[in-house]
Amino acid sequence: MDDRKLAILRAIVTDYVSSREPVGSRALVERHNLQVSPATVRNDMAVLEEEGYITQPHTSAGRIPTDKGYRLFVDRLAQVKPLSAAEKRAISTFMAGALDLDDVVRRTVRLLAQLTQQVAIVQYPVVSRATIRHVEVVQLSDERALVIVVSSSGRIEQRLIELAGVLENELDELRARVNAALVGLTAAQALDRLGGVLDELPPALAGPADVVVAALLEMMAADPSARVMVGGVPNLTRFGDQFETTVKPVLEALEEQVVLLRLLGEASSSVDVTVRIGHENPYEPLQSTSVVAAAYGLDADVWATLGIVGPTRMDYPSTMASVRAVARYVGRFLAEG
Repeated sequence: MDDRKLAILRAIVTDYVSSREPVGSRALVERHNLQVSPATVRNDMAVLEEEGYITQPHTSAGRIPTDKGYRLFVDRLAQVKPLSAAEKRAISTFMAGALDLDDVVRRTVRLLAQLTQQVAIVQYPVVSRATIRHVEVVQLSDERALVIVVSSSGRIEQRLIELAGVLENELDELRARVNAALVGLTAAQALDRLGGVLDELPPALAGPADVVVAALLEMMAADPSARVMVGGVPNLTRFGDQFETTVKPVLEALEEQVVLLRLLGEASSSVDVTVRIGHENPYEPLQSTSVVAAAYGLDADVWATLGIVGPTRMDYPSTMASVRAVARYVGRFLAEG
């Protein structure tokens, strides 16, 4: 894309985010120093629409960005603007005096929601990235069994379950399949993987597998890294007109811990801010939203992730700056504490 069309796309995104109204060629000429005639702007807008970067919501209306348009806008940002000194002081003041880890996470969620006016999500930090070393299922009696999980840090978790009518060879196969699926994963990764374990089992193992997986889910969810805190949900109601149907499916999705962990997952390996826009999100109810996330920790040691969920029509430069700044500050704050 040439610089002129990119400038027009940027202007459309900026005006639409600000006004919440479709943007016309006349408005672009009046508000932005594009240094071209209105006719040229209209021709370039027609090309942008043909290539899928903008669309016309209804006849005689201006244009609005598509997911593809937002993606190009974000990818072509020269840099994420730094926060002002006043904003940095506000973050420091807000976080000062946190009493414990729960308080740190709670303050971080509130801070992110206030800074971005979006829904904030913060994964609980875990300095030790312990992985699952072994899963054992031991039949104690005709009706009872013990599920044991051994982690690479030496931690042992166990749950007593009701498990009747299972043959020894079936238990062996179930144990082998669970270990093949989970060994080497963190608790958060295992939580995401357990649903797939059930899908891959033969029908004969479905019954006992349900019981074993339920116990494993309980143990994995107890790991701090498999917990997230959400704040600022009422912010979504300000953008009800931005969702394809209603905001209800989005609210329901935000109640699912596994979904939220998956949304934040990509950021754990990113060196900076990760942005997923609209249909780039794998979970259908959230395909009318964008997710901006970043990992936090100390240097190369990633502890967890945080981010926001909001409508695709958001102020990306400002939101990305806020998410990155909070992630960096929380990592330093926890390291110093």
